[in-house]
Amino acid sequence: MSAGARTQRGAALLLAMLTVTLVAALAASAAWQQWRAIEIERAERQRGQAAWILAGALDWARLILREDARGNQTSGNPDHLGEPWALPLEEARLSSFLAADRDNNADSVLQAFLSGEMIDLQSRLNFNNVIRREGSGSALKVELSEPDLQALQRLYEGLGLPLGELQAAANELLASTRLSLTDPQPSRTALLPTKFSQLAWLGISRESLARLEPHLTVLPQRTTLNLNTASAEAIAASSPGLDLARARRLIAVRERTPFRSLAEAARVLGASEVPPLSDQYHGVRSEHFEVRGRLRLDDTIIEERSLVVRRNLDVRIVWRERFTRR
Repeated sequence: MSAGARTQRGAALLLAMLTVTLVAALAASAAWQQWRAIEIERAERQRGQAAWILAGALDWARLILREDARGNQTSGNPDHLGEPWALPLEEARLSSFLAADRDNNADSVLQAFLSGEMIDLQSRLNFNNVIRREGSGSALKVELSEPDLQALQRLYEGLGLPLGELQAAANELLASTRLSLTDPQPSRTALLPTKFSQLAWLGISRESLARLEPHLTVLPQRTTLNLNTASAEAIAASSPGLDLARARRLIAVRERTPFRSLAEAARVLGASEVPPLSDQYHGVRSEHFEVRGRLRLDDTIIEERSLVVRRNLDVRIVWRERFTRR
């Protein structure tokens, strides 16, 4: 074979290899773009499905709270841990809640699993209670509420947490509240917290928040502590006339028969030089609840938390937040 023919043959082979490489690259790029579009569509579909399912679960929870309020109005029952709202929903397949039509089969039903619970937030001390407002308009006075601050101090002491942290957080909240009423401009103070996790803005450490979470919350208005749902630590901290032993005695009695009034709880405690219970700080009914929903779609878990406020038969959503993880 002549040198010219060999050169032409080599050039043709090289051109063919380049052509195959280019076609393979284009095919791979097209396949990747198609895969990416499918994944985006799948994620959007899952997000839309999750939003509808969790919204339905929240409406279901609100209906349960409304019906509970209706029953309380007619019977005068208190809010306690034996009521339907207090029972957690264990993880269950979504299809068990739905009536799938006869044309559907096991493969066509959404592979989703739902679980959740409702928490009485008045089973916890309210950090915002440390701020006391008196008067209105130009005569409005904002200061620390010493009885509520002392209750938080007792809680800190009972949990072995640093009291200096609490005092600094209370002072920061007071400064932020005062500025929010008089100065609309940005300032060095922290934003006013609306959720428990936002207490970190006031300087409370992550370790302290983890210890405090079962006993402390942040609510938008002053609240009382529900003796039928509160922990022994929260009850003991709520009054200087209580200690952990007496708080546990209250819990033992309420497990048999929930308290219908403060007078019933006071009879359990007996006579005392320091009145342990007051309707300013204690109660047997609740208005603030946290609704938690958890949805598992394939390998994705979507969690939602909502604060709802129940006043009579009106159950309103204050805030909602959603988390996604794999």
